[in-house]
Amino acid sequence: MKMRKKADLPSKICVTCGRPFAWRKKWEKVWAEVKYCSDRCRAGK
Repeated sequence: MKMRKKADLPSKICVTCGRPFAWRKKWEKVWAEVKYCSDRCRAGK
């Protein structure tokens, strides 16, 4: 995968806080299941 600008990455809205968050490399294989932007939001669900 060649370098991409952050603005070109896919994004989602966090279920808990409602803020948008961008795709991360560590979420590459599980992007469809990602719902929360951080561990704090996931713990506060």
